[in-house]
Amino acid sequence: MDMSQAFSLPMTLLLLLSLLLFHSSMADPRKLSLVQQQPLVLQYHNGPLLTGNLTVHLLWYGRFSASQRSIIADFVRSLSGASTAVPSAASWWSTTALYRGAASRLSLGRQLLDEKYSLGKSLTSADLATLASRAGHHRNAVTAVLTSSDVAVEGFCMSRCGTHGSAPAGRRGRVRFAYIWIGNSEVQCPGQCAWPFHQPIYGPQTPPLVAPNGDVGIDGMVINLATLLAGTVTNPYGDGYYQGPATAPLEAVTACTGVFGSGAYPGYPGKTLLDPATGASYNARGLAGRKYLLPAMWDPKTSQCTTLV
Repeated sequence: MDMSQAFSLPMTLLLLLSLLLFHSSMADPRKLSLVQQQPLVLQYHNGPLLTGNLTVHLLWYGRFSASQRSIIADFVRSLSGASTAVPSAASWWSTTALYRGAASRLSLGRQLLDEKYSLGKSLTSADLATLASRAGHHRNAVTAVLTSSDVAVEGFCMSRCGTHGSAPAGRRGRVRFAYIWIGNSEVQCPGQCAWPFHQPIYGPQTPPLVAPNGDVGIDGMVINLATLLAGTVTNPYGDGYYQGPATAPLEAVTACTGVFGSGAYPGYPGKTLLDPATGASYNARGLAGRKYLLPAMWDPKTSQCTTLV
């Protein structure tokens, strides 16, 4: 399957190293800028964005509990859900509408379970696109492939925590569909792909935050899914909004990696809200009483990374 358009979300480890060096980019795709920097401008490269009503299909590869699936499904619903509680996941997502008319309303689509590991427990990048294609119904849709903690994926924990890209739809391949992959890092590399809910391997050793849904791996996946969804709608085919080379772009959220609240600095995610009952940190409320910790997003109006709190 054609994998000519695929970009990766670098590991938090690489972010921490870059922050320690006070450098604004990394050698791998999905690099992030410093916590404090001069205004950053993501250029628009005249390509199509994903707008309007979009369906998000979820393909669960491997074993996830029902409660784990509900955390992420509720998150997708919350991005365009009607919520009076602030700050909200919906208000975080609304920033994407500032990207040259990139307003998109997300809805949860099909959920497919592949608990028998149909392609094995060691996946290549091509396998990810193959799995994403199984969701079908690609028109006005994005398919997210989520791999369980016992699945090894090419580059996972070595150079990336997730990917968004596009692949041909149908036999003729005249139309491309967008897809996302995120892995559960709880067992393999939580300090790299689930920070700030786990102690990092390198960098400032500040205490980890308590995950708002009580699951380090899944709450880490929410952060990475949020990052890649924003990148997908604003740069779906590699010619949307980004800065730097097209093969290693800074995008809507990857331009702000490591920032979750005001006052963030290397090793410190910034100000968050605290759940008095659980001691968990969060900055966004969702449907069904959910709480999430969401990363900063670049605001085209201010050319700054914007946080919810």
